[in-house]
Amino acid sequence: TRAILFDLGNTLVGYYTSGEFPVVLRRCVRECASALGQTEDRGRDEDLFERALLLNREQSDYAVWPLSARLQELFGAYESIDEASAEALATTFLKPIFAIARLDPQAIPLLEALRGRGIKTAIVSNTPWGSPAGAWRAELTRHGLLDKVDATVFCMDVGWRKPHRAPFDRALSLLEVAPADALFVGDDHRWDIVGARNAGLRPVLLESDMPTSRRDHLTIPNLAGITALLAEASL
Repeated sequence: TRAILFDLGNTLVGYYTSGEFPVVLRRCVRECASALGQTEDRGRDEDLFERALLLNREQSDYAVWPLSARLQELFGAYESIDEASAEALATTFLKPIFAIARLDPQAIPLLEALRGRGIKTAIVSNTPWGSPAGAWRAELTRHGLLDKVDATVFCMDVGWRKPHRAPFDRALSLLEVAPADALFVGDDHRWDIVGARNAGLRPVLLESDMPTSRRDHLTIPNLAGITALLAEASL
């Protein structure tokens, strides 16, 4: 193994489960409404949240639907927002998400250990609602992760979300590593396992409830499980 690529959310840093996202989304919408000068109004706030739920979907071909475009559509019924204003509002939208972040205590020691072994690393991640890559690199810096990896690729960098192979291909190109020589570690079967397989990497699912090998991918109970995998002769 010459390289190990990682998902970000709920792999290196914990944020929210899919079931928890509606609650987080409501906070994100309220933050944006406040930034636009909208005082709390139960009827309007509920309407905005219902509109947000309709926007909480992705393109069937996995093309990125940018956050700025979604915010323009979300608030367009109440006021006109140009693209520049929508892009500025994206920072506000992300505040509730960043506020609940929990860095996995094993993440930095693992990345440092892999670098010490000469194994290249990268983060390959989708972002909520196609939010800007720059904001997420700042988030990596906040957690001390950005300088611990050799490359970062977010969906907005390439215009495609996992499981499309484009984000994986970009990361492998930056690392100058062939797909067959790399692992990809993620927590979501739909985006991470399927996506890694599409790009020719060997997928590893971070799944605490089932730390066993499956026919189509490996599973580990936590990040420390990577060390055990590397000890196997087949890797």
